[in-house]
Amino acid sequence: MPSIGILANPASGKDIRRLVSYATTIDNQEKVNIVKRIVLAAQSLGVDTVWFMPDTFQIGWAVIDDLTRDEKLTADCRFLDVPLTASAADTTAAAAQLEQLGVGCAVVLGGDGTSRAAAKGLTRTPLLPLSTGTNNVYPSMVEGTVAGMAAGAVARMADPYACCLRDKRIEIVHNGQFADLALIDAVISDDLWVGSRAIWNVEKLRHIFVTRCHPASIGFSAAAGCLETVSDMDERGLALTLGRPGQSILAPVAAGVLSDLSVSAVHTLPVGIPMTLSVESDCMVALDGERELQAHQGETLTFTITRSGPWRVRFRRALELAVQQGMFRPNVHGAQA
Repeated sequence: MPSIGILANPASGKDIRRLVSYATTIDNQEKVNIVKRIVLAAQSLGVDTVWFMPDTFQIGWAVIDDLTRDEKLTADCRFLDVPLTASAADTTAAAAQLEQLGVGCAVVLGGDGTSRAAAKGLTRTPLLPLSTGTNNVYPSMVEGTVAGMAAGAVARMADPYACCLRDKRIEIVHNGQFADLALIDAVISDDLWVGSRAIWNVEKLRHIFVTRCHPASIGFSAAAGCLETVSDMDERGLALTLGRPGQSILAPVAAGVLSDLSVSAVHTLPVGIPMTLSVESDCMVALDGERELQAHQGETLTFTITRSGPWRVRFRRALELAVQQGMFRPNVHGAQA
């Protein structure tokens, strides 16, 4: 029977960038409201089981209690059995368990970092990322009802990949060993202070690698986007080297803040072609906005863009196919389930 999973990150949209910019805050009660609409829409479209990731704010329990009290809940709601560590590891473990359960779609609420954490646990399960974070290049700003309909439709499709795009990702190799991945951007910074995982001091930036970029985005990928646009469909990315002398650009790397950056070199990075750097001084590597890896002088870092990212749901396409398959006409003979 059709099932979906919902991974709502209670920590998304609450990092240090709220103090150094003017980013929007989506509180956890609003996340509860969004998840309610997802559940109601998904169950109306035939989903009978909804899996929730446990979290410190108990978003899933709040949704179940409210909808049960309102006598609106018909789907069987269950919780994943994952250890609660209040870290990104929770999202990765929950995503991996959703894949083991064979759910039809994983809905993720958060920013780029949350989507990245979920992607590390998925290989086949379609991912529908919703924007509730700080940097939201990867997830989309989609109304919860629409997201629930799309997730429900995907969960019922015989071929869900017909409405999905296999995304690019950046694979990072440290001293010859695979270290980590990013969905949107990987940034090398001289700022070694790790009191905050989020990176925000642009004066310390040395390199930016992106899978896609556009000036209409907020974050480090926007720096590349102010020089050239790369779409999610393009079989390439960009690599920027920062430093003076160089070309001066203004880029919206934080909400409400256009920073002056000096770009000394820009390279096209085709899918599958690695770019290796020799580390000239100790540095941090931030992946989709958060510090994840430290490298030392004399070591090597290799960045390769591949098409091994998650299967991301194109929600409009999903709903178009749902119309074609009669999912909004449940009493019409031949509607596909």
